[in-house]
Amino acid sequence: MSTAAVDQENLLAAGADDDTPREACGVFGVYAPGQPVAHLTYLGLYALQHRGQESAGMAVSDGEALTVVKDMGLVSNAFDDRTLAALTGDLAIGQTRYSTTGSSTWRNAQPVYRGIDRVEFALGHNGNLVNTEDLAAEAGMLPGAITSDTDLMAELLANELASHGDLPQAEAMDAALTAVLPRLTGAFSLVIADHERVIGVRDPNGFRPLCLGRLDGGWVLASESPALDVIGAHMVRELDPGEVVIIDDTGWRSLRPFDDDAIDPKLCLFEFVYFARPDAVLYGQSVHHARVRMGEMLADQAPVEADLVMGVPESGMPAAEGYARASGIPYGQGLVKNRYIGRTFIAPTQALRSAAVRMKLNPLRDSIEGQRLVVVDDSIVRGTTTRAMVRMLRDAGAAEVHMRVSSPPYRWPCFYGMDTGTRGELLAANLTVDEIREYLEVDSLTYLKLDHLLEAT
Repeated sequence: MSTAAVDQENLLAAGADDDTPREACGVFGVYAPGQPVAHLTYLGLYALQHRGQESAGMAVSDGEALTVVKDMGLVSNAFDDRTLAALTGDLAIGQTRYSTTGSSTWRNAQPVYRGIDRVEFALGHNGNLVNTEDLAAEAGMLPGAITSDTDLMAELLANELASHGDLPQAEAMDAALTAVLPRLTGAFSLVIADHERVIGVRDPNGFRPLCLGRLDGGWVLASESPALDVIGAHMVRELDPGEVVIIDDTGWRSLRPFDDDAIDPKLCLFEFVYFARPDAVLYGQSVHHARVRMGEMLADQAPVEADLVMGVPESGMPAAEGYARASGIPYGQGLVKNRYIGRTFIAPTQALRSAAVRMKLNPLRDSIEGQRLVVVDDSIVRGTTTRAMVRMLRDAGAAEVHMRVSSPPYRWPCFYGMDTGTRGELLAANLTVDEIREYLEVDSLTYLKLDHLLEAT
């Protein structure tokens, strides 16, 4: 076995969740005069908590002032009843963050704020720009002056707004968006709020999702449709790649600042595989249904004689359901997940690293002892937690462990709003599938083929 596999032992120090790709953020916006927009935003952010756990924030406008409240940690850490009661207005935006550009600090929590003369705006971002250095240099910014790609976008918009100070605010913002957005390269789904409007932006590739919903007396923007459901809004449609939706007291309208040849839809497949909630709808398709189909195709692609199919909680369970349905092997629960383990548990010793994994997942011995198991997970990024999990299943008496992964081998880093580390950290970039099987200590290992994944989505 290559030394790359041995090096994986050290990666357990990164935490108990390092086998999963991590997404950038969730964004939410609401325009609903007369309604408690701060409370609606709070509920919407709660529904998007899975997309970012480092910080949470919102900006609320009462038509005269824009108030921004944000803090580190979960949505429940950032807001209490007193704070929400004080945030009155007609519109709001919010964001949950996982950092991919810029450090995890309060300064980089979102929404970011800018004030230019009498114009104020706040901006929340899901995604990652890949040309931040070029943009900062073009704007004459000193190194270190901008701490994140979101901060850079806000600064560029502020500069453009300042140059259009002779225009009414709405026209100035339209002009600023038209000037700035085509200069951005990468993934960006944005929500922007000023005194009178909520704006949604989706990059010309549509890497990250963003949808529009109808609320009684208002409109809503959200990364995923469950954030609409939780506040009683109804989905209108997903924003098109390259579309800007502007919501104000007249309703909503669409602005398209990108050239036609720049529009090239490329929704990230990992939204279907892992990131999105199973009850979300993407491209008109149920995410849960797509994941079940991945499992069904995996069963057809890689059948095996076994006694029990089990999913790795939570994201591997729909595909496991599909695998069991297609294979005829009984489906059951083999692992219990502790829902209260944070995402930043760092353990300095091997014993504590193993304990960290067991704190997150614990086997159901009665279900797996003496059984030939098919274990289904959505992905394997670094392989550390998967290996520890397999050892737990063996220790609990599993006779055989057959690993099935409902996505292809993860061989390359992503720079469009995912934190997957360097290529040297990616297990499949350094080992063959058989070497990965040996490293994970499983009896067999199969990844879903790319064409099957595409068919399922």
